[in-house]
Amino acid sequence: MAVVKIYSQEKKEVGELELPQEIFEVPVRSEILHLVVRAHLAAKRAGTVGVKNRALITGGGRKPWRQKGTGRARAGSSRSPLWRGGAVIHGPQARDYSFKINKKIKSLALKMALSSRLAEESLMVVDAISLPEIKTKEFCRVRDALGLKKALIVVPEEDNNLRLSARNVPGIKVQPQNRLSVYDILAYPQLVLAPQVVESIQERLK
Repeated sequence: MAVVKIYSQEKKEVGELELPQEIFEVPVRSEILHLVVRAHLAAKRAGTVGVKNRALITGGGRKPWRQKGTGRARAGSSRSPLWRGGAVIHGPQARDYSFKINKKIKSLALKMALSSRLAEESLMVVDAISLPEIKTKEFCRVRDALGLKKALIVVPEEDNNLRLSARNVPGIKVQPQNRLSVYDILAYPQLVLAPQVVESIQERLK
């Protein structure tokens, strides 16, 4: 079982925390992480694109000219894809891009993502990050004290002061624990957790 130090927002050591081995020391399999990330990105796609095919386009019900004797190529509709103003052949249609992944696979991928951050020594446990007001300059002072460059900060619950203070800081994302995802963990090289978040993850992945 790994033991990590707990820091204050000024990066002073305030204690230690034992991380459960079954969550933070899981062998990483890239194919499972890849699958879950693909599912995450696919679910975010709007899928609202759409073009008109022969069934949807207006007009074209009447045969433009008789079949034989005109010297022209035969034509059955003025809305043929070959004609100007005609339909589109095999064009994109509105669809849902998401696909199902088993809950056990999702849980395993989250454990692997957390384990990879611990193995790379890029996981930090911070007791609490609290700001008295919405002030980007104050958040930057905390960021510099903790040595964060590109980091995902996971907080126990929505903190409006912290979220708005960090919103315009490049490379930093503040996320409440209920929206924690494998994609976000892998997208940011540094991960900052609160002790309460670790407890919540442990309950979630039982």
